[in-house]
Amino acid sequence: MNITALIAEDEPLLAENLRQELARLWPDLQIIATAPHGQAAVDAALRLQPDICFLDIRMPGMSGLEAAQAQALAEDWSHEKAFPLLVFVSAYDQYALQAFERAAVDYVLKPVSPERLAQTCLRLQTALALRQSEGKAEEKIAQAVEQLRLMLGTSLPPPSVQAPLRLLQIAQGSAIQMLPVDEVLYFEAADKYVRVLTPNKEHLMRTSLRELLPQLDAARFWQVHRSVVVRCDAIDRAVRDESGKLTLYLHGSKDRLTVSRMYTHLFKGM
Repeated sequence: MNITALIAEDEPLLAENLRQELARLWPDLQIIATAPHGQAAVDAALRLQPDICFLDIRMPGMSGLEAAQAQALAEDWSHEKAFPLLVFVSAYDQYALQAFERAAVDYVLKPVSPERLAQTCLRLQTALALRQSEGKAEEKIAQAVEQLRLMLGTSLPPPSVQAPLRLLQIAQGSAIQMLPVDEVLYFEAADKYVRVLTPNKEHLMRTSLRELLPQLDAARFWQVHRSVVVRCDAIDRAVRDESGKLTLYLHGSKDRLTVSRMYTHLFKGM
């Protein structure tokens, strides 16, 4: 079995030292990428789908901890590939608890000693063997995603203290379009705007999806992706393909909406 790994480390010398030590301790491990910061690590991980991620905690921009809990990483991870095992590397031990809260296999202090790294390799090999013996990859993915979903607090949007929004006021030049929320099929994030899709027209609101979501009736409007919120009674059916990917078909629209794994718990047959 070809095991692959990604290293996220903003100091090139430390990244190269870790790569060399891993090559010596675990010759069969293939290092397929190194990343200088958390966002690069997320992008590379989604593109290359490694089995293991070694994440430095303190990096410019997005930290290793933030990369591990990035919603994009959990949502866009392949349905056919097990979520990567995580090892955090840091010069500071105060992050250990946070690391293990993010389901880390190990937490290693810098400078990394060969003896300690050998223990990490053994833990990873044991975890990989256990994962392989416990059954299908999609079951392990579901468990990992569910853990991340709960950890990120994305089960349901926070309840609004105000009455749910019933009418949208959408600026159109010098006019304001009054659009009943009941006519909306779904909302889609578009940078700092939100696309509002109805059966006959598309509107653009000058707000973010994050600002809009708490104003909607959570019982009627379901977030199915980090960038999409759909009116649940506009859904005709949810179809699952062979890889487990869910696609939504809507009443009154030819659009197809993809459900990310973070939100597949909303769709259960009865």
